Amino acid sequence: MRVSEVMHSSVRTVSTDDSVGETIALLAEEHISGVPVLDRHGKLVGVISNSDILEAIAEHNDPEAREAIFESTPVRDIMTTNPQTIGAQATVRDAAQRMLYLEVHRLFVEEGGKLLGVVSTTDLVRALAGTKV
Repeated sequence: MRVSEVMHSSVRTVSTDDSVGETIALLAEEHISGVPVLDRHGKLVGVISNSDILEAIAEHNDPEAREAIFESTPVRDIMTTNPQTIGAQATVRDAAQRMLYLEVHRLFVEEGGKLLGVVSTTDLVRALAGTKV
């Protein structure tokens, strides 16, 4: 089974300039835990996840400083750079091994520098269990 068969091709993205608050709203609305970050040329440059947001919040004891994260902090300031990618024709087994080795929960599917989709650990479990995605 190939990654292209289990990935989600309808991927929501954010820009490096989007605010963390806007991103939190998107994550909640879409019931997802992370989104790819694109630069102004549409190139994949990072990922922002619930973990990145929680880490940024945990760094501040002052409630006003935490509030400022939501309102004025751009995604680029707290995103994880060097997002992990995989090709659409890779096997599901390859994707699973890569996620385990890299300790990540999602891989972005790219071909020729173009973002095609995302595959998550949940997608892999569903595929291996024989459940429709």
